[in-house]
Amino acid sequence: MRNLFAPALLIASSLLAACASAPNEPTLTLETAKSPEQFTACVMPRLQGPVLSQTQRHYRIVVPSSVAADNVIEAYKANGGGKVFVYERSLLTSGFGQAAKACV
Repeated sequence: MRNLFAPALLIASSLLAACASAPNEPTLTLETAKSPEQFTACVMPRLQGPVLSQTQRHYRIVVPSSVAADNVIEAYKANGGGKVFVYERSLLTSGFGQAAKACV
């Protein structure tokens, strides 16, 4: 029994460490003809439990996770529309990036 426990513990701790040290590079970068306001209005209803914050040029949507790093979508004003950065940090999230793609 102990022979099985040690490798399982090692694998589990490695997976958690990978989630905790999620890179700051976006997993997806998109350009859209929509303004950040229009993009945000489209994507918010597609996500579960989003928290929205904004500045004059920037919208940030955070979907909190109790297990891993939060998933984040950032939308910035750009010439002719907006630029969207998706940070999908949780392995358990399905459809987070697809929600952003659907609203481009």
